Amino acid sequence: MKIQQGSELFSAVVALPFGKLGIRTAHGVIVEMSYLPPHFDAKAPQDAVAELAAYQVEQYCADADYQFTLPLKRAGTEFQQKVWDALCSIPRGSTRTYGELARHLGSAPRAVGQACGANWFPVVVPCHRVTASTGLGGFSNSDDPNGYLLGIKRWLLAHEGSSEYAWQQTTLL
Repeated sequence: MKIQQGSELFSAVVALPFGKLGIRTAHGVIVEMSYLPPHFDAKAPQDAVAELAAYQVEQYCADADYQFTLPLKRAGTEFQQKVWDALCSIPRGSTRTYGELARHLGSAPRAVGQACGANWFPVVVPCHRVTASTGLGGFSNSDDPNGYLLGIKRWLLAHEGSSEYAWQQTTLL
């Protein structure tokens, strides 16, 4: 059995202003989108759904008000789906804290953070709009202040008009 590595896992790898985004499709739906480390090479879409996803993500990068209409595979637990639905209701240019979402959902901030980190469709389900009460918080299960993932979060927030965290490009520690 051949083990897939790198871009072989994805139906497309799109180079965007903030970095690379991997798109996996199966049976006419998107099954996963992933922020990828810089060493990944771009890969042309291999099917119509990947092509649609690549196009729509590029449109979003050109216009933060772009509305996604992608066929996403239903994923996650019932609680994760509630969190992801709540994320989609946060207006562009706005943020909410993990605690605010937790109160809204009758849950705990850590559980909300874990659901955000488990998001199968970043950018489309805007987990980047959730921050810690004391600052930027983590992103995609990473809290490395100098890592590429938090750089993506900063870019997305600034792109959507939230300049509050754009300056935090490096840590003072």
